[in-house]
Amino acid sequence: MSYLLHIDSSSLDEASVSRQVAQSFRDVWQGEVVHRDLAAAPVPHLSAAGVTARVTDPGRHTPEQASAAALQDELIKEFLGAGAYLFTVPMYNLTMPSVFKAWLDQLIVFDRTVIHGGPSPAAGRPAVLISARGGAYGPGAPREGLDYVVPPLEAVLGRDELLGLDLTTVTPELTAAPHTPALASLLPKHEASMANAHDQARRLATAIGTPLAA
Repeated sequence: MSYLLHIDSSSLDEASVSRQVAQSFRDVWQGEVVHRDLAAAPVPHLSAAGVTARVTDPGRHTPEQASAAALQDELIKEFLGAGAYLFTVPMYNLTMPSVFKAWLDQLIVFDRTVIHGGPSPAAGRPAVLISARGGAYGPGAPREGLDYVVPPLEAVLGRDELLGLDLTTVTPELTAAPHTPALASLLPKHEASMANAHDQARRLATAIGTPLAA
């Protein structure tokens, strides 16, 4: 059985709702896990050296290009070696933490993880995206349409012409309700959302892990 690659990006530790729900997944998961915590050890943002290294013969790399290429090689090898994925990506200011975007930019390299005219080497592998948010952004909510985390990530991670993962999204909502008096009336909805998120995470761990262990 290949491993689960768990990419964390929440700036908080045990107080992070995204991490708490991810832990429910991990508590059920029976296989090997490779965990990369981008908050504790962020990867650098993609630089000019990183971009140009991709189109320059390795024998002609500058020291900066060689270092950038080595990091990309490490991240791509780690990603492609996994059989399943768990992404912990909370909503910060309507979008994803910059450390996760930096990881994506290092990882997505055409003809290595994304293939022109064909499927990604990771296509079809199961993945779970957990994205907690302080408010609610679903249909009928006042902030409907302002979620710039889940739609972009479902495109990048899940579309066939990109990484093509078999992605399921879990979105615990209204996490600000316990700490915001103005949202006190929404506490029951928050609690229901949390219970559903934890339950969904455990069920997904079982559903994904069972066939991989066979």
